[in-house]
Amino acid sequence: MRVIVGTKVLMLLYSYFSSAAISDQFSSSCQLQGQFHLNGMHKAGDVVLGGLFEIHFFAVYPELSFTSEPQQPTCDGFDVLGFTQAQTMAFTIDEINRNSHLLPNVTLGYSLYDNCNQLGIGFRAALSLASGQEDQVTLHEPCVGTPPVLGIVGDDSSTRSIAISNVLGLYRVPMVSHYSTCSCLSDRKKFPSFFRTIPSDAFQVRAMIQILKHFGWTWAGLLISDNDYGLHAARSFQSDLGPSGGGCLAYTEILPWTDNPAELRRIVDVMKKSTARVVIVFAHEGHMIDLMEEVVRQNVTGLQWMASEAWTAAAVLQTPHLMPYLGGTLGIAIRRGEIPGLREYMLQIRPDLHHNSYGNNMVNQFWEYTFQCRITPPPAGWVEAGGALCTGQENLENVETEFLDILNLRPEYNVYKAVYALAYALDEMMQCKPGRGPFSGHSCGNLKRLEPWQLVYYLEKVNFTTPFGDEVSFDENGDALPIYDIMNWQWLPDGRIKVQNVGEVKKSAFKGEELTLDEDKIFWNFESKEPPRTVRRESCPPGTRMARKKGEPECCFDCIPCSEGKINNKTDSMECTSCPEDFWSSPQRDHCVPKKIEFLSYHEPLGICLTATSLLGTFICAVVLGIFTYHRKTPIVRANNSELSFQLLFSLKLCFLCSLLFIGRPRLWTCQLRHAAFGISFVLCVSCILVKPMVVLAVFKASKPGGGASLKWFGAVQQRGTVLVLTSVQAAICVAWLVSSSPAPYKNTQYHNDKIVYECVVGSTIGFAVLLGYIGLLAILSFLLAFLARNLPDNFNEAKLITFSMLIFCAVWVAFVPAYISSPGKYADAVEVFAILASSFGLLVALFGPKCYIILLRPERNTKKAIMGRGNTKS
Repeated sequence: MRVIVGTKVLMLLYSYFSSAAISDQFSSSCQLQGQFHLNGMHKAGDVVLGGLFEIHFFAVYPELSFTSEPQQPTCDGFDVLGFTQAQTMAFTIDEINRNSHLLPNVTLGYSLYDNCNQLGIGFRAALSLASGQEDQVTLHEPCVGTPPVLGIVGDDSSTRSIAISNVLGLYRVPMVSHYSTCSCLSDRKKFPSFFRTIPSDAFQVRAMIQILKHFGWTWAGLLISDNDYGLHAARSFQSDLGPSGGGCLAYTEILPWTDNPAELRRIVDVMKKSTARVVIVFAHEGHMIDLMEEVVRQNVTGLQWMASEAWTAAAVLQTPHLMPYLGGTLGIAIRRGEIPGLREYMLQIRPDLHHNSYGNNMVNQFWEYTFQCRITPPPAGWVEAGGALCTGQENLENVETEFLDILNLRPEYNVYKAVYALAYALDEMMQCKPGRGPFSGHSCGNLKRLEPWQLVYYLEKVNFTTPFGDEVSFDENGDALPIYDIMNWQWLPDGRIKVQNVGEVKKSAFKGEELTLDEDKIFWNFESKEPPRTVRRESCPPGTRMARKKGEPECCFDCIPCSEGKINNKTDSMECTSCPEDFWSSPQRDHCVPKKIEFLSYHEPLGICLTATSLLGTFICAVVLGIFTYHRKTPIVRANNSELSFQLLFSLKLCFLCSLLFIGRPRLWTCQLRHAAFGISFVLCVSCILVKPMVVLAVFKASKPGGGASLKWFGAVQQRGTVLVLTSVQAAICVAWLVSSSPAPYKNTQYHNDKIVYECVVGSTIGFAVLLGYIGLLAILSFLLAFLARNLPDNFNEAKLITFSMLIFCAVWVAFVPAYISSPGKYADAVEVFAILASSFGLLVALFGPKCYIILLRPERNTKKAIMGRGNTKS
């Protein structure tokens, strides 16, 4: 559609705008290729301003025929408000012509057309304004003379303004709309010569959002018209309502253009089932009429309606039949203004009974509609006229008509400002002094060689104040300084209906957007007489996050608890935040708490038991040492090197005590000391045990012929040296381990997310393995030597006791390795402590239990004779 219309536009505009390309070599005249028969109103002047207004609601197109000439569509359904706006433009031009300070020596004229609320007719009217209606235009030199119209006031529809400006903008023909609000028209690249004196829908949407936010309405439904006006508003609501007002839309429905009962029933059914009690309608009053018929039929009450400026002032909806449903409506209305002298001007209009051509008969049509008479001959295509003949002397003050309602001038006030904006721009251009102008070579624009873009330049800089006190200027997008009135539909107790101004929302250069509401004046159509409560659902509390449901409206969501380790301390948050490394989420997931610290503590039952066992083993070692010291001269103590027995008891005491280093909070020194003390203590212990069977084997070998020389290698000094050398090897291993890769405390969070397990990492696994391997090697050697010496005929032979103790020792440490590897955190330390204590108790009991038994309970056997006798018996 837009491509076809654009082609027609270029063809028709060729008659004027292509004249710049005509040179003396070609004909200096342009022939108009076609002419539209349009309903209009005209007045001649030095400069003509165009206007596009909705004088009729509908257009009737004749059936297409290939055998007859095309016929023009006829308009039907007279619109008094549109005619009032057209008369306001005529009045404003008349007022400017009477002003000696504005455009002196220049008379403004007008050419106003009816768009019949149809895109095609409005487009034709715009083309006629831009190209002129002369059959032939003769030019003495290229581009000399004023354009057919200097600028256009209108259109009142966003859709038509978009289509018209798309073409007129190519030639920079200024167009100042009084009623087109689509935010898309603020795009200066697409519409470089479009201006408007009404705020854009983007500001209207923000104004509505501010009202929603003011009353805490976060859950609302949206109904829109299926055109640019509604669709762009829906996009703005969907993108701005959440961030700006903290709310969202329960549903968005598009109202059908034509009578579609099934679709209307479906939409009203959606409204009934929704929990949203606020309904925003961004549509024209024609859509609302059809919708409200279905609302009444289904008796849908209890809704708070919010009206866009397109139907806020719709008197056709303000009836006793609809007020039970629409009472309390809050609406955005165009700023109301006052135009002194307008009523007197309107009372002076009279029909032209003798010249009733279709192209200049708006007043006649108004007269016929108002007084229900007809003018002879009846105009072609006019179907509403009927009854008696009009005399032309009928009195407008004797009829009830919206035409004279000048106390509620809203779109008319915007028309007034639009005409003055064009006049001030033209006046500023005419005051330009040659050589100081803003154009190339400091030139000025003038009426003899005027180009449309020159007027656009001055229109962008317009700044004036109306008699009502409102400042008019345009921003870089061609939008006027926005301001809206907030209206409330009130149903008074006496049955009267009143539309009350209850506030305003505006944008100022210094304070930004401001909302002012007088809540005491607002009528609420509810039993409580208070604002309704409409929220999407209970808010997601702290500790949860919002998870929207796929395929459902934006505000349909679930409250999902934050996962472990994440928190949210806000309401209706979309995300949960992770706690710092040493913190964990509280059970409510609304704040972070320090993680529990876990280690083998002295204060827990396991730590207490192991500590008590360690101290018990140390105490037993001390008791045994005391017993052996006290009975050191007895044969059983002196047998098989009593010095090694004392060293063994001392090393066992160290083994018991080193287990305490594994209990308590790991620190650097305890981590370094625990394994070193453990390794050296056990090597000292096992070295003492290893030397004993070596001595027994040496004695047995010396008892044989020629074996006496072997005893000199196993004297007391050699035994001490062997123990010292074997222990020094382990000490060297520990030093190398600590220097190369020392054990250190480590915060382990891998076992439990909500706990910090303090443990000592071994640093070097090889160092730890070598330490254990060396102990295991000595233990195996001790076991083998003791096993070989177990049956030697020596009265003081401990080989059997050593063999049994080494079996216990090896069994404990063989079981320790898999248990240690598989135990997490503090339980690994507990396993190691248990292995130390078990092996230590095994050595203590196996080696010293029988001797203590004889010393304390069988002293008669602790004699040399008894021992020798026992030895003989065994021999």
